[in-house]
Amino acid sequence: MSAAKKVNGYLITQAKDGQWWLTGGDGEPVAGPFPTEALAIEVASVFEDTPAPARRRGSKD
Repeated sequence: MSAAKKVNGYLITQAKDGQWWLTGGDGEPVAGPFPTEALAIEVASVFEDTPAPARRRGSKD
């Protein structure tokens, strides 16, 4: 296993089975697995998280 690389705010890590994963700073998997490190880096370079949907406001009646 190689050292994790940081791309666009995400970590590129290799699992014990040789697959590559895009993870958040907390280690939570975001995308993957990918067969190569280069592919994981390419995805991370354009990856953008979808913001959470707006919370509906309740009625104050």
